[in-house]
Amino acid sequence: MSWPRRRTPNTERRLATPPRPFPHGRGGAATRFLKRIRRAARGPRTAPQWLLPKRLRGGLQSTLVGLAVFGLPLAVQAQGASPRYSFVVVANVVTEPGDEATLQRLIDAIGRDPQISFVVYDGNLKGARETCADHLYDQRRALLDASRAPLVFVPGQRDWVTCGSAGAGGYDPVERLDFLRQNFFADNHSLGQYPLILTRESEVSRFRPYRENARWQLGETVFISLNAPDGNNHFLNAGGRNGEFEDRVIANGFWLEHAAEFARRRNARAIVIFMQGNAMPESYERQDRFSWLRFRRTPRDGYTELRRSLVKLADAFRGPVILVHPENARLTHGFTIDQPLRNDKGIRIANVTRIAFSLRDPLTQWLQIDADMTRRTPLRVSVHEVPRHLPLLPPQPPILLPGGSGEPALPEMPEISSMPDVTEIPGMQQAPDVEGASGINPTGEMGAPSGASAGTVTPEWPSQGQGSAP
Repeated sequence: MSWPRRRTPNTERRLATPPRPFPHGRGGAATRFLKRIRRAARGPRTAPQWLLPKRLRGGLQSTLVGLAVFGLPLAVQAQGASPRYSFVVVANVVTEPGDEATLQRLIDAIGRDPQISFVVYDGNLKGARETCADHLYDQRRALLDASRAPLVFVPGQRDWVTCGSAGAGGYDPVERLDFLRQNFFADNHSLGQYPLILTRESEVSRFRPYRENARWQLGETVFISLNAPDGNNHFLNAGGRNGEFEDRVIANGFWLEHAAEFARRRNARAIVIFMQGNAMPESYERQDRFSWLRFRRTPRDGYTELRRSLVKLADAFRGPVILVHPENARLTHGFTIDQPLRNDKGIRIANVTRIAFSLRDPLTQWLQIDADMTRRTPLRVSVHEVPRHLPLLPPQPPILLPGGSGEPALPEMPEISSMPDVTEIPGMQQAPDVEGASGINPTGEMGAPSGASAGTVTPEWPSQGQGSAP
């Protein structure tokens, strides 16, 4: 038995009204969400403040704000545009235990700039005469982990190569390198309060131990960290097989080759490589033609294979390749920009540029590189100093040794509303955006013009979509 449908005035009204073409609103919730993203890209307000609906704000809002602070706004990523960003490189900061408070102050000053996307500590987290004990590494890592910006650590010569000396405790360098890998590179995240997600070479089963070699991408730039320390790349002149050196040379060569292929497939416009060693010293530029007449035996160059791998990378990628490493010699402006890499025939590689830096006071200065893909010279290099009025932070609490109770407390970073003014070194001028102002001559070789500061990476970058030339 079926009951007859009751017809009410509302039923008659619904039957007389034709169905709407968009029953859930024009375009639905997904379309309205995409429209909000487009308006976020055009409007003056930042996306995390109003991008999500009210019911989704709460737990996700803090995560979105954290991403936007360090150069990863969602609105820019949604459109696939290259964002403007900056990153910082420091090295050789701590040489004795008394420098730890100053390092904490330096990291705090860098973290107050909301434009800094990440920081690279490019080697030498301890002094040459400091012991390589476990507790010292734990204490220095706690300082780096307190960075607001993501921090990528690159091991240097003092961090493991010179640990075999008597002043450093007489440790086995290879064992100290393994300790660093287990404590600084244990997972696929960088250091810092807002860590980056990194791709490590240890994900390849053949190169499982090499956790320190990492890769990450920001915008259209691929970044690479490489374990190539100073001191002739830890090449030992003793007899027998130099196992650690030979295996790491193969791993570094593979990682550079893999980076070139990754950048080509992602249509990246540039590759930036961070390492601590100087693979192209002055003796490499000025080779002695008559060295075979001398009877003394010169030490074998430990960077020969690395330079050949860099030449292969530059030939496979064809886009700009930027090398960044600290320099032991004092530099006039704190850094220098040149193109010293040559192939086996002595021909200069035009698309490889080196940025070597040696800051006057590493405890109070940092090297900052600003990237803007819309400019003809996308990378601007400058030296910044910790403001004098920035207060000195209280000293770190002692790190508990194994067997103690409790966790080591991280320093409390005070919240601020704006970035204090930073100053550049005297005489450092921003290079204008005019052709020829950056010191590149008609032959393609780079050098600082007379009377000016070398402050701009000058090789012209390919237009968007042309970064993967065959």
